[in-house]
Amino acid sequence: MTVPIVPGFHPDPSICRVGDTYYLANSSFEYVPGVPIRRSTDLVSWELAGHALTRPSQLPPSDGAANTGIYAPTLRHHDGRFHLVTTNILEAHRGQLIVTAEDPAGPWSEPVHVPGTDGIDPDLCWDDAGGCHLTWASFRPDLPGIASVPIDPATGAVLGEPRLLWNGTGLAAPEGPHLYRVGGWWYLLLAEGGTERGHAVTLARARTLAGPYEPAPANPILTHRSTTHPVQNTGHADLVECADGSWAMVYLGVRPRGKTPQFHVNGRETFLAGVDWVDGWPVVAEDRFPVAPADHGFTDGFATAELHPRWVAPGAGPETFTRWAGPGELVLAAGRPLLTRALDEHWTAVAHLDVSRGAGAFVVRIDDRHWYGLTAGGGEVTATLAIGPARDVVTTVAAGSVVTLRIRALRPPASGPFHEVTEPDLVELSVLGEDGRGQVLGTFDGRYLSTEVAAGFTGRMIGVEALDGTVTLREFRYSTDRDEHRQN
Repeated sequence: MTVPIVPGFHPDPSICRVGDTYYLANSSFEYVPGVPIRRSTDLVSWELAGHALTRPSQLPPSDGAANTGIYAPTLRHHDGRFHLVTTNILEAHRGQLIVTAEDPAGPWSEPVHVPGTDGIDPDLCWDDAGGCHLTWASFRPDLPGIASVPIDPATGAVLGEPRLLWNGTGLAAPEGPHLYRVGGWWYLLLAEGGTERGHAVTLARARTLAGPYEPAPANPILTHRSTTHPVQNTGHADLVECADGSWAMVYLGVRPRGKTPQFHVNGRETFLAGVDWVDGWPVVAEDRFPVAPADHGFTDGFATAELHPRWVAPGAGPETFTRWAGPGELVLAAGRPLLTRALDEHWTAVAHLDVSRGAGAFVVRIDDRHWYGLTAGGGEVTATLAIGPARDVVTTVAAGSVVTLRIRALRPPASGPFHEVTEPDLVELSVLGEDGRGQVLGTFDGRYLSTEVAAGFTGRMIGVEALDGTVTLREFRYSTDRDEHRQN
């Protein structure tokens, strides 16, 4: 599998099925609304249904610091309701949080927290008697590792003493636990090796939930470590039984590019594999589900007051700083950027802005310390690069109060004595004239907007921010580039 089923920054996938429909949740970190929820009937094509955490009472506002917020969720359906359990790392002291809904598109309930479960990557499962068990990667000094405890999911009350289950095969960072009841066994799926190049999926089984757990003889059951596979960092998986009785696995991976150590720029993405059961153990069939490259292009003219769920912001929802003033008039106040995920390796984004009442920026970013952008206002447009503590104003050109700005992620050419492609991509910043032709203000190495440089758990986001006064976003266009060599 080399093409993700959910591209762009969509890590830590969790999946469940109800009837013939599958539902998928991903972690969202500092971005609000939190935990995107998708639905599919074929496991390959997914529709964004909404988010699980949409209200301040569910996800308290924050300053949106990088890599904070919502970590890995687990999505399950039990007794007619969807249950989602996750970690708000800014409130880790309160324990794991649980929300429920009849419809995964929402509304979701107010959260309940499970005290004494500080850590990350919670899972919910139910035993044959109907009892609910929370399993998580515990950070408690007295309970280090993969722990489990019976709970009341309606109240968050702990109903017993937590116990350690199985801490993996000895690789770094055992986490991401999921428990399944299959064929009289309890199966415990883990992520190990860290979420970087050593990432792996491991498994053990036991006759009782409490254990002892027997490791799978073929561990790790999935990894691309120490290979040249174009998808790396594979791990943090979840299993689902399909409607026809077969099984599938979703997992995260990245698509690094450029010269060693290579750079991934769009974050951790969601991939799909088949699963066969052989002698009581799952065997991964990576190429069972062919996934064709998709066109992710869209044009948003902000025709109505309701924002598409693709739009998010760090630390607080877009509704806190945007105002719809009519078709083609989304007014942004200074404070936070309005962002959407970069979904492709090569793409073009165009923003049509009115800066007559302020100044604004059109940016591609990993976080607030790593971004390239075009700042418009005061009769000019400026191209700026921010790479950690360094910020460089590259060039400035004259412009009016209504501007059309373009950012492109382009395929880099081979260069040097060995004719290598060194960069993951090139990021081009342009101002478009009335004839649609671009005045290029600069083309820059994309590696500095990669996770390998910026660090952390997210990926590139594209969007607009008011820097002073208000800015009106009239239209935003995103297109998947198939021919990066075309001009204008």
